[in-house]
Order: sequence, then structure tokens, then C-alpha cells
Amino acid sequence: MVFDWPAFDWIYVASGLLVGFIVGMTGVGGGSLMTPILLHFGIAPSAAVGTDLLYAAITKAGGVFVHSKHDNINWRITGWLALGSLPASAITLLAMHYIGFSGAGMNTFIKTMLGFALIFTALAIVFKQKLLDYSHRNDFWMTRMNPKQQDIATVAVGVLLGAIVTITSIGAGAVGTVALFLLYPLLPTTKLVGTEIAHAVPLTLLAGLGHAGFGNLNLGLLGNLLIGSLPGIYIGSHLASNVADHYLRPALAAILLFTGVKLVM
Repeated sequence: MVFDWPAFDWIYVASGLLVGFIVGMTGVGGGSLMTPILLHFGIAPSAAVGTDLLYAAITKAGGVFVHSKHDNINWRITGWLALGSLPASAITLLAMHYIGFSGAGMNTFIKTMLGFALIFTALAIVFKQKLLDYSHRNDFWMTRMNPKQQDIATVAVGVLLGAIVTITSIGAGAVGTVALFLLYPLLPTTKLVGTEIAHAVPLTLLAGLGHAGFGNLNLGLLGNLLIGSLPGIYIGSHLASNVADHYLRPALAAILLFTGVKLVM
């Protein structure tokens, strides 16, 4: 783990500002943007994932406060997701440790899994609204679940998220939101988003602390990213517009798809 705190680094501060701005304007998850940027700058995949997880936990904590204030969080669903994701995250961390992933082996594994996660995220960004419309219009097997079956399915989604997020640092937003769309089609979109964010905070915090225990954390890098991202999110949230979102989302999806395929190949 890197504990030394380097001087102000404008490259990483600017990266945080850019990612924060885009997240504030479009709602696209920061992890799917930040981790590829860190890889581009030569940060090792393991360190990029570990740092990004704690970055996500800190930045999304503010979102939980805002959404909770506006009653946009379904805490019952959040609890069922966490019941699956937190143990799954802990088990994944232990598995990575005892299997002996380290150095080049861990970085290669993380890069491959990250590539697949980015491809799925890109597809989720493109088809997000269509999935939401479909879930509202159609009565399919997920919507016919009884409450007990729905709870079990939510825990299962949590298990999947716990493993994916712990390995790649991304997926909580894309995979989680799509799953909630399909499982709870009558839940307002604002509550879907707020619930996903509320669940992401403890998950990314646990996974991030686990990676920190492996030495996959650069505190100086984390500090520089936060210096840029926090005002970036604020500015982006206030400048959000449908026109910008209409053009920005497909462009982001194309970049993430290209990056994902490159990592996998």
C-alpha cells in the first residue's frame, strides 16, 4: 500500500474533475470511467481497482445523504442486496488471497474481468431506457414473483454484484440498476437510483478496505482524485441537460465498449 502523500498532481485532479462532471451530468457510474483512465496512466490494475473502490465509496456517500433526504431509497431492497453482496465480497477477497493471486497474475485476471464488465456497462448505458420501458410495459416471469421469491432473487443479485464489484470495481451501477429495473418495474426511477447508490456505498467500502489489505491502494492518488471529482460532480449536476445527455451517453458507451474489448482481447 502506498501511504506517502505526493504533491498536488494536476493530471489526476483533472481526471477526477472530468469523471465527476460526467457522473453529475449523466449519472453514469464513476468506476467504469475512472478505472480505465487510471490504467491509461500506467497505474497497475490491482492498485487502480483498490483505489477506485474507496473513491466510489466516498463520492457516493454524499449521494446517499441527498437521496435519503428526499426519501428516494428503499431500505428494504438495499438490505436484501447487502445480505448477498457483502458476504460475497468478503468471500471473493478471501478466495483471491488464498488462491495466491498477486503481481502479474492478479493484474491479468483483473484486466480480463474488467474488460467484460466494461462491455456490459456500455450495453447497459445504451439500452437502459429501453429496459426500463420494457419492464413497465410487460408482465413477464420476474414481475410475477411473490414477495419471498423476489427477496431471494434480490439476494442472488447481491451475490453477483459482490463478486463483480470486488474484482473490477465496477458493476454496481450498471448491473445493479438493470437488475432492479427487471425485479421492481413499478418502483419509481428515482428510488431505483437512490437504492442502488445506498447499496453501493457499503459494498465498495468493504471491497476497497479488502484491497487495501492486499496493498492495492494509493492514498495520494485517492486524495488527488477526490480534490477534482467533488466539485466536478457539483458542477455537472447543475449543468445537466437532456441535449447533453443525449449525445454524451452514446459517446461514453462507445469508449467503454472499445476499452472493454481491448482489455479482453
